[in-house]
Amino acid sequence: MFIATLLTAPGTDALDPALVDSLRNAWGGGDALWLAPDEAAEFPVPHVPSNLWDVWNDLQGVGVDLAVQPIDGRRKKMLLADMDSTMIRQECIDELAEEAGVGPQVKEITARAMNGELDFEGALTERVGLLQGLPVTVIAKVLETRIELMPGGRALVATMRANGGYAALVSGGFTAFTSRVAEMLGFDEARANTLLVQDGILTGDVARPILGREAKVDALETITSRIGLTAADVIAVGDGANDLGMLGRAGAGVALHAKPSVAAQCDLRINFGDLTALLYLQGYSRDAFIQNGDAIF
Repeated sequence: MFIATLLTAPGTDALDPALVDSLRNAWGGGDALWLAPDEAAEFPVPHVPSNLWDVWNDLQGVGVDLAVQPIDGRRKKMLLADMDSTMIRQECIDELAEEAGVGPQVKEITARAMNGELDFEGALTERVGLLQGLPVTVIAKVLETRIELMPGGRALVATMRANGGYAALVSGGFTAFTSRVAEMLGFDEARANTLLVQDGILTGDVARPILGREAKVDALETITSRIGLTAADVIAVGDGANDLGMLGRAGAGVALHAKPSVAAQCDLRINFGDLTALLYLQGYSRDAFIQNGDAIF
């Protein structure tokens, strides 16, 4: 048995009950359960519909996300998340580059790397090299003035942890940012690259080995092994080409507001919902969300 989930961006009320009933009838689905009024609903279906992606494409035109997945085991025991453009709205290296006066050059490289057009490690070292000479104090300034949490992140982490889940932040970005973001969102642990600093100045290099695509897969495998889980117990979320390895390995890999070339390789694609979409995909209703401080943005 499978479950079909329809959802939209919070606050838009774009999910019409008539649309849900129409699709449920067309697919021979069971009774619809509303996880949040006008925002998220689900219903069981006997198999993956043959026209799933045609319907998905049509629904994208009205601002609705659609996912069909096996119903058994969909509530996961571990969250594995990318940071840049996933748990936060920005790419940290791009924001540092703006402070260094090389913003446009670095942003172009970042976009190509996240789209899979460039080797991640080579693109990272090239961009970090352009930051050489930047005072390390700029990192605190960027964190304070440029970085925003992605909506729904605190609710996602808090709800999964309250239900016995483990949360790991695994980023191709930098520890100077992941440590702060992990603390703000309540992650159990974080892994990232380390910017090298000498006499308070960025040297233009990062510590080796570089955490890239394969390192994220390795993190999934080593963390699950350490805490007694398997890859099937994991819901992973990311947006870039360097996330594809972990998204493909996890029991549920979610492409969140991802680059088109990345989303095309994932069965679970969220383009309108925020991070709480990962809770809806697991069958949590909105009234079950843990509102930890400003958990619901």
